[in-house]
Amino acid sequence: MSRLKSWAIPRTPVDKKSARLLTFASFAIPIFLWCLVSYTPFIWHPQVEVTQPGGVSYFREGTVVDKEVFQLEVDKKIAENPQIDMSTLPQGFPVNPVYLPAPHEVVTALYTAFTTPPKRNGEPWLHESLGHSISVIAWGFFWAMLFGVPLGILAGTYNAASHLIEPFTEFFRYLPAPAFGALAVAILGIYDAPKIAIIFIGTFFQMVLIVSTTTRKLNMALVEASLTLGCRGFRMIRRVILPGILPDLYRDMRILLGWAWTYLIVAELIGTSSGITWFITQQARYKNFDNVFAAILIIGLIGLITDILLAQIGKRLFPWHTGK
Repeated sequence: MSRLKSWAIPRTPVDKKSARLLTFASFAIPIFLWCLVSYTPFIWHPQVEVTQPGGVSYFREGTVVDKEVFQLEVDKKIAENPQIDMSTLPQGFPVNPVYLPAPHEVVTALYTAFTTPPKRNGEPWLHESLGHSISVIAWGFFWAMLFGVPLGILAGTYNAASHLIEPFTEFFRYLPAPAFGALAVAILGIYDAPKIAIIFIGTFFQMVLIVSTTTRKLNMALVEASLTLGCRGFRMIRRVILPGILPDLYRDMRILLGWAWTYLIVAELIGTSSGITWFITQQARYKNFDNVFAAILIIGLIGLITDILLAQIGKRLFPWHTGK
């Protein structure tokens, strides 16, 4: 009980056992709810999978129809012949819609998607599509960092630079990046360049503002001390400001990398469809929604694993910042 009370106190650290338990629960609860919906018929199974057509012309074994439609056909058969043998009526069992596969179907698809060759010659394997998507994210985020981090540091260090950089950046960050898709294709072609441009636009302007805010949080006493000692200009940024904000800057890049991933699907639809987006759209077209869920989970797993690795690297790079 005391442990539960400690959880309710704002900003109170939890012990390691509680942290592990809560982390497990954050994944277990959604999966449990998914299993309930998938495997418990009385919760939400709005359709019926036909096992016996029962003389209905458009019913086939394995056909999935709404419960209302199924029951209507059963009632019609009974109305036509009240003495009908019940075993000859249409038969079926409750199921969820095809777009909501059960967990075991998604897990199976997660495995087979990597081991099953593409249906058509020349189409990429799933791991090739993933590699292509990761390269788009990497290049878009690299260019955003190359320009966004220096501008953010300048805006956070000098008021003059802040007034020059931030007003337009504040305006531009409200413009949706996908709106520039047609323009990007017209200028950069139909292949990877416009996709990288959308990732860049989606992260660059946010990055400038976040980095400038992080830079302003640096203790002003350090800046004043460096000025007193004659450290100015680029030397001050390199020797004082950048080392001072580096742990927080690293954390900001981790957060913004996740932001870049959210633009991936939209970016890859621009020009020629490619990468993991191409795989998802193809599987949705054939109503293989177990593969669609598997691909979405893969994106989430890659993002989560990347973030965990970056967090561990950050602990080693900046041990003083984590309190170790």
